[in-house]
Amino acid sequence: MSAKVSRFADDALGIAAAEDVAHVHEQDVGAQDRYGVRFLTYWYYQDRESGFCLIDTPDRETATRVHKETHGNEALDIIEVDLSAVDAFLGRVSDPPMVSPRAKPEIDSAFRVVMFTDIVGSTSMTSRLGDVRSVEMVRAHDLMIRRALGDSGGQDIKHTGDGIMASFGSVTGAASSTRAIQEAFEEFNRSSSEKLEVRIGMHCGEPVQDSNDLFGSTVQMAARICARASPNQILVSDALRLELPHRFSVIPVGSHTLKGFLEPVPLYEVAWRRS
Repeated sequence: MSAKVSRFADDALGIAAAEDVAHVHEQDVGAQDRYGVRFLTYWYYQDRESGFCLIDTPDRETATRVHKETHGNEALDIIEVDLSAVDAFLGRVSDPPMVSPRAKPEIDSAFRVVMFTDIVGSTSMTSRLGDVRSVEMVRAHDLMIRRALGDSGGQDIKHTGDGIMASFGSVTGAASSTRAIQEAFEEFNRSSSEKLEVRIGMHCGEPVQDSNDLFGSTVQMAARICARASPNQILVSDALRLELPHRFSVIPVGSHTLKGFLEPVPLYEVAWRRS
């Protein structure tokens, strides 16, 4: 058995409200024993008219058949996933507990913001300070990043060696976290003889999106945007800019050619310094 994420359009499922999504999931669970599969959980984003389900199935063909026979429709995409990666990005691999039998289901959208941080000059820092001191500096970086993530509901996905990859379920939380990160580093540098600077890049997307990997294109784009950022800068994609509340000030910095993407990508800087 292997876990897979299926993507549907809500017009295919006849979904109009969260209760309808919950009912479709109940139908799936009710049929799972007949097919030798397990429906683990689901997500639905009404604004984007897309739903996702996590299923433990012997193969893609079985997943396709059970979806078609249960709802009468096939999934638009099905990708194999690692449950630990699903848990890291989406925060769960099973249905959330019900508050009460009569309570309306609270359905997570599966839409995520992916953030990368990168320590500026990490290689030269190691050669200049030595292994012990440079490790201390990286730990200081990690502490400030993870504190900001904890304050804004971010998920620490992995350490990249000289940075951290994280995900957020809230666009506002993501933008607030990056501003808090840059403010924390500015405060750190006021009292440290050795300065730490980070660049930050962010993009947003859904689990299955033009890639055979969980959040594949979203992760790749966020990483490339981070690499393009200058020291102390927060750069975001146009897709993320459009999701940001108006209280966040963004500055266009032009379109840039990013490795792995054919078309130039418009980028925007999120202002973080207090006036």
